[in-house]
Amino acid sequence: MAHNLGRILEKTGLCSQITFGRYVRQGRKLGLDPKLFIQDLQFNEVPVRVYQPKATSDGPRRGILFFHGGGWVFGSLDTYEKVCRYLSRESDSVVVSVQYRLAPEHKYPAAYEDCLSATQHFLQHLGHYGVDPARVAVCGDSAGGNLAAAVSQSLAGSSHLPRLRAQILIYPGLQALDFNLPSYQQNRGVPLLFRERAAFFALLYLNGDALHMQEVLEGSHIPPDMRLKYGKWVSPDNIPEEFKVRGVKPIRPTDFIAEVYETVKRFCEPNLCPLLAEDSVVHQLPESFILTCEYDVLRDDGLLYKKRLEDNGVPVTWYHLEDGFHGIINLFDYYSLSFPSGKRGLDRVVAFIKSL
Repeated sequence: MAHNLGRILEKTGLCSQITFGRYVRQGRKLGLDPKLFIQDLQFNEVPVRVYQPKATSDGPRRGILFFHGGGWVFGSLDTYEKVCRYLSRESDSVVVSVQYRLAPEHKYPAAYEDCLSATQHFLQHLGHYGVDPARVAVCGDSAGGNLAAAVSQSLAGSSHLPRLRAQILIYPGLQALDFNLPSYQQNRGVPLLFRERAAFFALLYLNGDALHMQEVLEGSHIPPDMRLKYGKWVSPDNIPEEFKVRGVKPIRPTDFIAEVYETVKRFCEPNLCPLLAEDSVVHQLPESFILTCEYDVLRDDGLLYKKRLEDNGVPVTWYHLEDGFHGIINLFDYYSLSFPSGKRGLDRVVAFIKSL
């Protein structure tokens, strides 16, 4: 319904689908939280919202940088207010929610640069927020999980800032080479993220438009030698067999089209597709938590990254929601629509944070 209404509004010239989509996703303003001190600030000119538990603490608290989902196109501090309040309250941590710039108005690497910049600022001023420098984590869902993974990789070898204690990736999107992995085939029409939408969002983030979406979906945007190079990391062969029982057919990529590759070659940059980082980088990453959902096109991105981390000796806590679908965390307490498995997933994140 909302989708059709968006189309109608666009045809009548009132606003684009994206502006309308942002409007319907705004979320209601929440009242004061008796247990949290919440303030809107700027870290290196990036808007952030800081959540601090009011209760006195024995010592410095854990710090969590949170990057929201929404395909790099949607989402705001307000849409994730409930999630961030819950994380701060339940894990007794200082949470910093980052309002990075959105596509298509701001293309890659704007979102990544904002998240990295806000993280660096926070790491330089932890004492001001009563945060333990040995217990800071980055966290994000969907596109936010992509940004958390990219920021974590960028800081992995940094010696002048406190080392991140953990990365928490909630159904992250981590690659744009193969939109025909088993989870893309099995869940192509499952809400809240259709297969076409995943490619659409990745292209909007990269280029500010969705030209060549069909070629990208078919795989003709990647040269054969590159496909071979990354095949050791992005391949259905690396997906455990139990995830193939719902059916999967071998799909050969269509013929390579050089001019399409020219427009999307930055898909091979790890800051955009963290699954493609070299082993020397992955090897240095902090302890990781990965949440995947069975009914999610991005499931296999999470599974493939889990394997890469484990192959490089990084401890991984993995939680799989067998009845979960993409976006479910944000629906853990959604007015009349409440999904118990969304809350179960969020509570696993809280338990992981408390273990740090």
